[in-house]
Amino acid sequence: MNVEFPGIPSPCYVLEEKLLRKNLELIQSVSQRAGVEIILAFKGFAMWSAFPIVREYISGATASSLHEVKLCYEEMKTEAHTYAPVYDEESFPEIIQLSSHITFNSLSQYERFYPMIQASGKKVSVALRINPEFSEVETELYNPCAPGSRLGVIAEQIGDELPAGIDGLHFHTLCESYSTDLEKTLAAVEAKFGRFLKQVKWLNMGGGHLMTRKGYKVDHLIEILKGLQSRYPNLHIIMEPGSAFAWETGFLKASVLDVVENKGIKTAMLNVSFAAHMPDCLEMPYQPRIRHAAVGPVDGKPTYRMGGNTCLSGDYYGYWSFDEALQIGDEIILEDMIHYTMVKTTVFNGVQHPSIGIIKASGDFQLVRKFGYEDYKNKLS
Repeated sequence: MNVEFPGIPSPCYVLEEKLLRKNLELIQSVSQRAGVEIILAFKGFAMWSAFPIVREYISGATASSLHEVKLCYEEMKTEAHTYAPVYDEESFPEIIQLSSHITFNSLSQYERFYPMIQASGKKVSVALRINPEFSEVETELYNPCAPGSRLGVIAEQIGDELPAGIDGLHFHTLCESYSTDLEKTLAAVEAKFGRFLKQVKWLNMGGGHLMTRKGYKVDHLIEILKGLQSRYPNLHIIMEPGSAFAWETGFLKASVLDVVENKGIKTAMLNVSFAAHMPDCLEMPYQPRIRHAAVGPVDGKPTYRMGGNTCLSGDYYGYWSFDEALQIGDEIILEDMIHYTMVKTTVFNGVQHPSIGIIKASGDFQLVRKFGYEDYKNKLS
């Protein structure tokens, strides 16, 4: 039986503190060298037990719902930079009180809710999300600038003047992208909205800046950011990556419960689900790395698909090859499962939700959360 982490329960999401700190050091360095503000996007990483570590390096966060706003205030100990595709009258008063910045997705949302900000007496910096109608993102599901997109205001809708009270602009066009993608996007933003950039106080460039990925040209990013600030010295630049914070900072530990074979295809049945616990693998789609396994069939080596434990027919993925045949009880370490994956999980079929833990810098393992029947039951009614 292959077990590399005997002290860690299965299934379990495991964050490695040393790897998180390595990413945070790079992010802090970019912020300081470029003179920009980098904040954490909860949609990509909301493991609040790690926020005390994050707060050592950055102080801000962005939220996209009332629940994220409250988490920001309670656990990041700061008011949120809030953007949501749509707000509602019931939750918006509390959002106002717990936010330092609020961005509106449309002119109609601005017209409906800006008077509520004015009437509240709360000092909030207000912005519009803009759509430059340009994106290098190829996957339609993740492209916010696809034709007919519901996200952001296009230039022709604004006219010659920004609405009263708008002192920021916000765009988000990237997804796990490189600095060259940002450079092209900025050219489109300046071409369509340049007349407004000298009028506002800040520009939020959204997320998708995967500066912690191997091969990312950090120096080029800093050059781009400094160039932007030289052209618009009035602007405070904000970036809000999600993946970059938790990129390659941990894994999902799973176990083999069975091996089934059909028409020569062997599937290792795991105690986790792609549909419930790794939905981004199916959405993106992408095949995650498995420790001590090669991606794809390899001549002479046992090859398996990985199968999830829900009843969804498509709850499986890929092919991986191992040095030895898999046995019931073998440990499967799915790499890079901390960003986005954890915040998208469900309890479909009532399957066991993976625990959450941290391998501390000391090497000790800390179990942060174990889920049970009550978690499943209380999610329903």
